Amino acid sequence: MNKETKAEFYQIINPILQSEEFRKRKKYSHHDDSVYEHCLQVAKLTFKISRSLNLDYKSATIGALLHDFYPDDWQKNKKRKSFFKLHGFVHAYQAKKEAQKHYSSLLNPKVENIIERHMFPLTTKPPTYLESWLVMFVDKGISLSIFKNPAKLPKYIGLKEVSINGQNNRRHLNRARRWGD
Repeated sequence: MNKETKAEFYQIINPILQSEEFRKRKKYSHHDDSVYEHCLQVAKLTFKISRSLNLDYKSATIGALLHDFYPDDWQKNKKRKSFFKLHGFVHAYQAKKEAQKHYSSLLNPKVENIIERHMFPLTTKPPTYLESWLVMFVDKGISLSIFKNPAKLPKYIGLKEVSINGQNNRRHLNRARRWGD
């Protein structure tokens, strides 16, 4: 990005970056980084692409920055949940609610759709706007880093251990670990 483009990018996102609530996400794990750094990376790439395609790059950039703005570090939560209550299925809705709570003045229907639908197809409704589709694809592209270590995949989707018929089955996790070695 040239100097002027970079200045415009930061002008769009500074109200969020400067808030204490968003900075808390520096402590939340996400893949091999923090939620803060991951969202910033998704926002930068989204800004570049959406601006070059003459899309609503301001809404796309804000939505990209807030797409994983969920309320707590889910990887530290030890409570067992049913399959469809796992992080991958619910965090987009949680992020939208948190964004509405903390940044309502920056939201519009497009930004909310970007946040809420970025996990499609885990969220059953597809994105409505081109900007929503773009953030979904950028996020998935950047998130592919989890495949560098397949043993971490069960944990990432919310499974601490694989359970079959109520029994913990470490064989599946061990197989994933061997595959990643």
